[in-house]
Amino acid sequence: MRHRANSGERTRLACWFRRLAETNLESVAILFPSGESLLVKNPAENPKPTAPFELRATVQESDIDGLGHVNNTVYLRWVQDVATAHWEALASPEAQEQIVWVVVRHEIDYHIAAMMGDEIVLRTWVGAATRATFERHTQIIRGADAQLLARARTLWCPIDAQTRRPTRVDATTRAQFSTSSP
Repeated sequence: MRHRANSGERTRLACWFRRLAETNLESVAILFPSGESLLVKNPAENPKPTAPFELRATVQESDIDGLGHVNNTVYLRWVQDVATAHWEALASPEAQEQIVWVVVRHEIDYHIAAMMGDEIVLRTWVGAATRATFERHTQIIRGADAQLLARARTLWCPIDAQTRRPTRVDATTRAQFSTSSP
């Protein structure tokens, strides 16, 4: 038998959904007074790109490893290259002077190998932002057939360029890049 949430429980559930979307958790289990539980997946785990930024690349001979396909470290370089290009294309000169970015975490899921000569589309967008991190999503796509080669999720921390300590991002820059409110 399914538990029917009363109005107070629905209000609390709505609050939990909002909180979950602001975290880096994949899911949360909710236990009802009846003893039933509900596993809720984080809606931010499958973000929809709202304003993706794209960069193109061609697989070079130096990108190929001993197995005859693009080396994993090249995918990581591409993730960083497109993130940097996105920041440089949209951030104000003042923001670029005040803030540098460091990676806190990289996650890359490899789907199909890129090969020598492939034209690659690097697509990125910023997801959820907390006080200390900005989540960035990247898709690496083969241009010829639009096949998803790899998907990455990276957490970036803004650092004050002078003090080299974590810093907050001003509201204008945050709004320009983040798809969720602080």
